Amino acid sequence: MRQRECIAMLLAGGQGSRLGYLTRRVAKPALSFGGKYRVIDFSLSNCANSNIDTVGVLTQYKPYALHSYIGSGGAWDLDDKFGGGVHILPPFVGEGGGSWYKGTADAIYHNIDFINFYNPKYVLIISGDHIYKMNYELLIRQHKNTGADVTVSAIEVAWEEASRFGIITPDAADRIIRFTEKPAQPDSNLASMGVYVFTWPVLKKALLEDQENPVSANDFGKNVLPLLLEQGKKLFVYRFKDYWVDVGTVQSYYQASMELLLPEPPLNIFSPGFKIFSNEEILPPHYVGPDARISNSLICNGCTVLGEVMNSILAPGVYIGEGVCVEDSIILCNTRIGNKSRIRKAIIGENVEIKANCSLGLSTGDDHTKSLITCVEDNLTIHDGALIRAGENI
Repeated sequence: MRQRECIAMLLAGGQGSRLGYLTRRVAKPALSFGGKYRVIDFSLSNCANSNIDTVGVLTQYKPYALHSYIGSGGAWDLDDKFGGGVHILPPFVGEGGGSWYKGTADAIYHNIDFINFYNPKYVLIISGDHIYKMNYELLIRQHKNTGADVTVSAIEVAWEEASRFGIITPDAADRIIRFTEKPAQPDSNLASMGVYVFTWPVLKKALLEDQENPVSANDFGKNVLPLLLEQGKKLFVYRFKDYWVDVGTVQSYYQASMELLLPEPPLNIFSPGFKIFSNEEILPPHYVGPDARISNSLICNGCTVLGEVMNSILAPGVYIGEGVCVEDSIILCNTRIGNKSRIRKAIIGENVEIKANCSLGLSTGDDHTKSLITCVEDNLTIHDGALIRAGENI
């Protein structure tokens, strides 16, 4: 097997429990985003755009949809015929038994044989549930130039948000002197993005030592990075100054989606120089009826719009009936909205059928923009005339 300088290990097994109804049937990385994409598209596309041709995808929660979507990796130009490509890595049983992945480091530990197979110099650890565009080559270049054992990509976040993240305290040369997972009182607002480059022998030794610790949570942020700091290893920060968001909550998912509709969106999905690829189903062009009205919206292939759509995102295959009004909403794949229904500030799951004359997400207050987000789970049917108020989840 041809040795790789760097391979990527993509952690895609998270449930995303804070997304509630949206991830009840699919893993968070398989969740639709921006109409034609899935969340995992961004990490896989980053690999493709960074000339990383070997990616291990570690799955666990509700893996079927994710496995089907990734397929051979060809949609991201990752179906390498010379030994690389995308490899799905679910938990498995060996001679000594087996178990579910307990933490992020545990998941990588159980796939040491996979990494050894490629004998890389460096291992890139990334997550499948973040929205961002990053050229990993720049990160790896800094890692090599500094002679680091580990390089952690980080971004400055608002101070009031810092306690949600792994917080990095660097010295003047950006060498990390402290790493604290979700501190109650952070001393820095430099947050880990969950993107790490390890020199492989250093990572392998740390994973083996971490497994020997019976009280370890087997997590990179909680255990492995603090362990390496204690051992005096060279950990550096890579400062990322572009757009990055963890769509881990309904609010953050909704906000990140709506930001695509801003006059100058912080994430440019139209950039020709750094494309985001997807394994979108082949569908006919979208159709806009003679009485339809659409403004400031993303409309994907296979959609039919006969009513009004404002400031919204329609994923592939959505049907909007006559007299329908959809406003400030995200409608996921293959959902059908019957005539004269009204949808406002809602996230409607995949394969939902909303019959005629329904009202979803309407606020009882004077200003609907202050209302909560209404969510509808995948595969539901909502019967004629139903009323689902703002903030209700079904």
